[in-house]
Amino acid sequence: MRCGPCGNGTVAMDLKSESKATLDSYGCEPDKPSFARACLLARRMVERGVRFINIFHSGWDAHSNVEGNVRNNCNTTDRASAALVKDLQEHGLLDETLVIWGGEFGRTPMVESNPALGRSLGRDHHPQAFTMWMAGGGIRPGMTLGATDDFGFHVVESKVHVHDMQATVLHLLGLDHERLTFHLAGRDFRLTDVHGRVVTEVLA
Repeated sequence: MRCGPCGNGTVAMDLKSESKATLDSYGCEPDKPSFARACLLARRMVERGVRFINIFHSGWDAHSNVEGNVRNNCNTTDRASAALVKDLQEHGLLDETLVIWGGEFGRTPMVESNPALGRSLGRDHHPQAFTMWMAGGGIRPGMTLGATDDFGFHVVESKVHVHDMQATVLHLLGLDHERLTFHLAGRDFRLTDVHGRVVTEVLA
C-alpha cells in the first residue's frame, strides 16, 4: 500500500490539504475517525495507486428497530458514499476505479420479534433478495437491474447470483473467471465455484 507523499508532496493520511468544500461534501472532520473520513482517504489512496481498498461500516444487523437502524446508518453513509463517486469523477479517476457498495444480505420483509432475545420491530437475515450498487470502472451509469415481488421477498426479474457478481467483478478487473479453474480431488474449483456468468447488462 503506497500511502506516502504524492506528486504535490502531501501525505495520504493528512487531510489538512483538502479544501473546506471537499471536506463539507463528504461531511468529514479531518481528525475525527468516521465513515466519511474513510471515504475521503479512499480517494486519496486511489490517487496514489493503491489497487484494492475496503471501507467498512458496521451496525446494520437490524434485528430490532429496523426503521431507526436504517435511518441512522443511511445518515452516516449516504452523503460520503455519493461524495466519493463524485470526487473520483472530478479527479478523472472514476473510469478506472470500480466502486462496489453492498453488504452480506438483505433483511426480511416481515417483522422479527423474539422476546427471549429482546428483539422487536426488526428484520431477520434475508439472502433471497437484496441490493448492491456499483459505479465507475466499466459499469454503465444510471441504470437499475432486477426487481423483487411486491413483498420484497423473492427476485422476479433479472436475478443476479453472488457467483454472477463475482464473475462480473473479475471481468472488470481484466480476469476471465472460467480460466481461473483448477482440478483437485476429482472436481473443478474456481473463485465462482464453477458457476456464474458475467452480467453484461451492467457493462458500459
